[in-house]
Amino acid sequence: MADAALSISLRQSGPIPLDASISSDAGSVMALVGPSGSGKTTILRTVAGLYRPRHGRVVVNGQVWLDTERGIDVPPHLRRVGLVFQNYALFPHMTALANVMTALGHLPAEARRSRALALLDRVNLAGFEGRKPAALSGGQQQRVAVARALARDPDVLLLDEPFSAVDKVTRQRLYVELRELTLSLALPILFVTHDFDEAARVAGRMCLIDQGRVIQTGTPREVLARPASVRAAALVDLKNVFSARVSRADPSRIWLDWAGRSIEAHAPEGFSGIAPGQAVSWAIPATQVLISRTDMTVADETPNRFAAMISDLVHLSESVSVKVRLDGPDRPELSMTLPAHYARRTGLVAGSAVTIALMPDGIHLMMDA
Repeated sequence: MADAALSISLRQSGPIPLDASISSDAGSVMALVGPSGSGKTTILRTVAGLYRPRHGRVVVNGQVWLDTERGIDVPPHLRRVGLVFQNYALFPHMTALANVMTALGHLPAEARRSRALALLDRVNLAGFEGRKPAALSGGQQQRVAVARALARDPDVLLLDEPFSAVDKVTRQRLYVELRELTLSLALPILFVTHDFDEAARVAGRMCLIDQGRVIQTGTPREVLARPASVRAAALVDLKNVFSARVSRADPSRIWLDWAGRSIEAHAPEGFSGIAPGQAVSWAIPATQVLISRTDMTVADETPNRFAAMISDLVHLSESVSVKVRLDGPDRPELSMTLPAHYARRTGLVAGSAVTIALMPDGIHLMMDA
């Protein structure tokens, strides 16, 4: 297997704790996702040469930029890095064209203007080259910052919360534009965000970062549906996480005792030796919780069916966010999202009695109960 285009290994106990190993291929967007202060930006700064950890190694396209054991630390100006800051860091007194040209010092003077114009065109800013940042919208400023980052012909592109300064509508458009742009770039891209949905829209893979430590890596879909731990589930804002005990198991299925309710789940890999009575945590994405007005006495082959009542219902633009409380002394609450037309057609409102079904293949077990 070929080596990754970008390889990072960082270790230190403080002042900023780090325990991270990350790799990314050329043409791939890797999102670093975690709460504020989790170390995401420190990892980016280390790649750029703006921070040196106690123990670390950064290799880009086979070139060692940092190896603390061997005393290698390539200065920032010699690392071919394209960096887009959270606030874009554009020069306010310069036009968009001049801002991009500041990163083209490696080209002959006569070639810089045409190259800068081509980059502005690439980020859909043709015709805006004469405007200063104050005359550009937040989204347009972000595009200038991306064009300037690409002007260095970088070996790696680093994006630090690039959407935080724009409104929601502009953000949706920029997601699409950035995704289309990154598909044409043959270089690894690291994208820092605290927003899981944002990462899922832009990145093909993601690392969950918590207190400087990588706790899970995978596609956004894998991480959401199969969090490695209860903490990972919390970081991706998975609402439906509960505790239970194993009641019995066979090679393909596991049954859980959830406060007196029997839950059937598909047996995941690595759980072959699980014993009855063992405590586990389990989670289910909102998309795997089904709801209907069907009475529990109606014949139905769906397992994991329980009576419940809608405790909260919020209408969004095209969907409805629903919370239900199950019957029973513990009255657990489950969250789901439904199409708005389904809620209207079935007359769902707060207080409605419903039946829910938990899809067995959507139930994910975790051992850190």
